Amino acid sequence: MALTPQVVVEIGQAHDGSVGILHSLIDAIASTGAPVIKFQMHFAGAESSRFDEFRIQFSRVDATRFDYWKRMELSVPQWREIKSHCESVGCEFLCTPFSVKAVRVLDEIGASRVKVGSGDIGNHLLLEAIRRTGKPVILSSGMSTFDELDEAVAFFRAASGGVTVMQCTSEYPVLPERWGLNLIPLLRERYGVPVGLSDHSGTIFPSLAAVALGAELVEVHGTFDRRMFGPDASSSLEMEELKILVEGVRQIALAGAHPQAKSDVSRVEQMRRLFGRSLTASRDIPQGTSISFHDLEAAKPAGHGLAPSRYIDLLGKRAKRDLMKGTFILESDFE
Repeated sequence: MALTPQVVVEIGQAHDGSVGILHSLIDAIASTGAPVIKFQMHFAGAESSRFDEFRIQFSRVDATRFDYWKRMELSVPQWREIKSHCESVGCEFLCTPFSVKAVRVLDEIGASRVKVGSGDIGNHLLLEAIRRTGKPVILSSGMSTFDELDEAVAFFRAASGGVTVMQCTSEYPVLPERWGLNLIPLLRERYGVPVGLSDHSGTIFPSLAAVALGAELVEVHGTFDRRMFGPDASSSLEMEELKILVEGVRQIALAGAHPQAKSDVSRVEQMRRLFGRSLTASRDIPQGTSISFHDLEAAKPAGHGLAPSRYIDLLGKRAKRDLMKGTFILESDFE
């Protein structure tokens, strides 16, 4: 593991349509050390209709899901400012477009890569719009079968930008038995591309486990407080948790970049001596006594007597001199 996996923190709908809250979230997430901040770009008229149903009934202020997406819309100048803000605090701006219109806006404002939500894996119109930009693509697999994912990966494999595939379970929050961590190595083997985890558990644990399994990207939702309004709040991490996650990913990556060999103990030679043992007399042993197992003990440190592994060589031998309890035993003490 040569490079530290990227931690992507998605704001998603946590701003609830407030540009001010959105900008405060950018600053807060940047302070956690996360290198990438992700957004969702919604244009109700392009992606939704009057038949669009709420995933969960969370809103008391929006009569329909269309109304919700309409309230969440931001203007192109606002998106430019959001991207600029991210870059000013040292974070990459990443976004999921939910319409061809959104793809065009992202291309217009200069987004460096694009995330595809799992609900759009089969939306070839959207995929073609993204492919035409030539940007690197991150595919979320939450609602797709392997056949559908095969097709989407093939769709982008030949594109100049490249593709990353994310294991994802589209449940909010997702329970441990549904994390699907076993799919991370399977996705890497199947596609031969970078893989990651898009997590909705509301905990740091699946992302840390994913990094240990070789994930090159982990994505979590971020919020100020899981009690806040919004469909993803309960599945999000708060700022202090994000700090711990970022540091944990860094340390796991560092460990992975420095594999240890059990055959080389040179760095712990002093510790081996301090914690090692030497054979001693467990009780007073008169000269001429035939040594039994019960006459022996092993005391710290190593190197003051025979190694404990030599005990079997002494059994049945006779002491050449009186040995007091606690005496370090030497080979010359026996005949």
